[in-house]
Amino acid sequence: MNVEMLDAIEPSSLVKERYDFNDFIRMVRLLRSPEGCPWDREQTHASIRKNFIEETYEVLEAIDNGDLSLLREELGDVLLQIGLHVEMESELGRMSFEDVITELCKKLVQRHPHVFGDVAAENVPQVLNNWETIKMRTKGQSTYEASLRSVPASFPALMRAQKLLSRAARAGFAPPDVQTALAQADVCQKRLCRSSLESASADVVECALGDSLFALVGLAQQLGIDAEEALTRAGQRFTEQFARMERAALKQNKSLHELSYEEQCSLFAAEEN
Repeated sequence: MNVEMLDAIEPSSLVKERYDFNDFIRMVRLLRSPEGCPWDREQTHASIRKNFIEETYEVLEAIDNGDLSLLREELGDVLLQIGLHVEMESELGRMSFEDVITELCKKLVQRHPHVFGDVAAENVPQVLNNWETIKMRTKGQSTYEASLRSVPASFPALMRAQKLLSRAARAGFAPPDVQTALAQADVCQKRLCRSSLESASADVVECALGDSLFALVGLAQQLGIDAEEALTRAGQRFTEQFARMERAALKQNKSLHELSYEEQCSLFAAEEN
């Protein structure tokens, strides 16, 4: 670490037109210092955990919208989250930016033997296969079970389900074709309907619903569809369709509350077509 960076930081030295990574580190250090911001100073890993998630999703929104200016801004917000987490540990003498960057670069060298070594990888599937094999070895995962258990429980549920199924598929455990995946999803849906109609316990219905959703993710896997993205787009379509339905009701001088569910569905379907 540069000795200068450990000294007191003069705020005026960080008011400028252009900044580099070194300025960023000093900025975060200043904000966390006694002379900095009370809010930044009192944050912990846990207190800003959700902020990290929110900022990441805002990056995705900028990507989806093709908004370069917003992307630049949101990537900066993600970088700030990283900076705060690293600085918290740096204050305790347990981690530095150099530690994080060194570990990242070593990992990239290790997992790209086709670039930094003599391993052949002429296409993307070979690269991904090498990556997973090296990842399992370096993380001490001698079984596929260990690989599945390492998928973070904090992932969005659909994303985690697809990740689990993907890793299971690498062990050879996957439906052989779309028809089989469809049949499995159908079995789960019928069980869900049966348990719901028979007024089964909440735990039984929840289990059946979870299995049905999981089976649909398996179908998505077979079709080469990202289940998380598919549901996100479905939500967007629903929102637009709902808006058109509500506008159609207003044209009839009615609010949605004045319509029966059947009438609402009729408007919804009419607007859909």
